Amino acid sequence: MTLDELVSQLRQVHGESLQAVVLYGSAASGEEITGASDLNVLAIVAALDVDTLRSLGQTMRAWQEAGHPPVLEMTAAEWRSSADIFPMEYADILERHRVLYGTLPLDGIAVSLSDLRLQVEQEAMGKLLRLRRSIMVAGTDRDRQQELLRASLSSLLVIFRAVMRLHGEVPPRDGSQVIAAVSARGGFDGAPYQRVAALKRGTALAGGETEHVLEGYLSGMTALVGYLDTFGRAAP
Repeated sequence: MTLDELVSQLRQVHGESLQAVVLYGSAASGEEITGASDLNVLAIVAALDVDTLRSLGQTMRAWQEAGHPPVLEMTAAEWRSSADIFPMEYADILERHRVLYGTLPLDGIAVSLSDLRLQVEQEAMGKLLRLRRSIMVAGTDRDRQQELLRASLSSLLVIFRAVMRLHGEVPPRDGSQVIAAVSARGGFDGAPYQRVAALKRGTALAGGETEHVLEGYLSGMTALVGYLDTFGRAAP
């Protein structure tokens, strides 16, 4: 399923209730890696009910089968009132989005730095815990280890960009620049993350490199969580 087909089917199901369809994240700013990047889509509607959600079943299954996450469906009222509980996601959408249909309401939408700080620290700690669990499950299976590295990088970059925003910086579009900036601030080696970015682009890990990269990946996240905890206590 293509983006055009998705938008067409969303319009057919939602009708006049559909106010906007928005592509956000790396694909909206031209940073996506063909075949490796998700197409993240937000749909803003006047109202949602169970019948409508059921009617979207076939569309959403086809979209997922094409390798993408389900469309994020929100009512206009929810969109206007949720920036305080999803500040990382809103900051990313506000900075990197492309309207595919309709008009995205932006007036009055703002991200608070205090809300952002709390979510960044929470998300980073949650990511660290999930990473440890995934490493345990993967064991010594190199294919599983590499898959967890590939699968985790996109969500880590969302966290990294949020860290830059905490310092009043606008994250660059280039993920490698984001990694370099945040690793310098957090005091950890960014090389393992750069290597995983190359892995996602198709450059295979050789020999015992996987174990080394995985070790650095985990060490970096541990350091970042510690840095954010200190930053949080120092922040007003």
